[in-house]
Amino acid sequence: MSYTILIPETIAPDAFKAAEGRNDIVFERFAFSITQSEFRTRLAKVHAAILGLTPIADPELDAAPQLKVIARVGVGYDAIDVPALTRRGIPLMVTGIANSVSVAEQALAFMFAFAKRIHDLNERVVTHRWMSRFENFPVDLFEKTVLVIGCGRIGSRMVKRCVGLEMNTLVYDPNIQQDIIRGLGARPVSDLDEALATADYVSIHCPKSEATLNLFNAQRLAAMKQGAVLINTARGGIVDEQALAAALQSGKLYGAGLDVYEYEPPQSDNPLLRLPQVISAPHMAGVTWEAWNRMAYSAVRNVIEVLDGRPNREHTVNPQVFETRST
Repeated sequence: MSYTILIPETIAPDAFKAAEGRNDIVFERFAFSITQSEFRTRLAKVHAAILGLTPIADPELDAAPQLKVIARVGVGYDAIDVPALTRRGIPLMVTGIANSVSVAEQALAFMFAFAKRIHDLNERVVTHRWMSRFENFPVDLFEKTVLVIGCGRIGSRMVKRCVGLEMNTLVYDPNIQQDIIRGLGARPVSDLDEALATADYVSIHCPKSEATLNLFNAQRLAAMKQGAVLINTARGGIVDEQALAAALQSGKLYGAGLDVYEYEPPQSDNPLLRLPQVISAPHMAGVTWEAWNRMAYSAVRNVIEVLDGRPNREHTVNPQVFETRST
């Protein structure tokens, strides 16, 4: 039997290395701009689908009678209806740690950019204001306090890097044992608002869920330390963007590093796009050249392992489907 796998046309070259020597695997590409209607039509003929940010729920699954597995090129899955997959016995696979280092490095880059005043000092040079350099001193990250929200695959790597910089590193994650956090050299905190009041930098690394939607609303932003920097490389919607813009405009916060927005691309009237205190990226933290290829390879391998009956449970969001299959 041969299997047809639907893949994004933008998938990295290493994806195909995972299927080398497999004459029973056929790939079909779909465009990044595919409509949901066309997507449903394409799903009808495939056994597996590898997705970027394309949403999938009951209407798409109802159109896919042969579908055996869905894989994400990445680790976030807020665009995917996991209960709908689980009801049908279809596993959802993610790419584990393939881009964890990349996202942590991007969050760290945002921190450095603000601490060292990279944009401001560059502008002073190119606009011939060299002698004004003492108007905005850079600061050290050494001994500054950073609060990491979420200590999973990405957050834990962010913690290691902050500890390595000799920062006072706090971690808020109710789902991680405190001994694990201490083992990373950080201090666990249980009161988020209390910790926010002391943190010079806050870096968000938690999944988007009902519990974290608008986690950083106006009230929580007001609880942050005066002049702090907020970094979000997790998901849009965790931060209330209107409230964040207000906190930046008022001077409550010094800056914000954003790799993600609630709507992507952000709407042209989004006030954050007009603020010099914001450094943005187009959801690229986890898409370095190396991570892009690692994720592509891992996604295809995840699919093939499921099709072969030997799934990687550590990469499975809903592993209970395998118990259902075996009974």
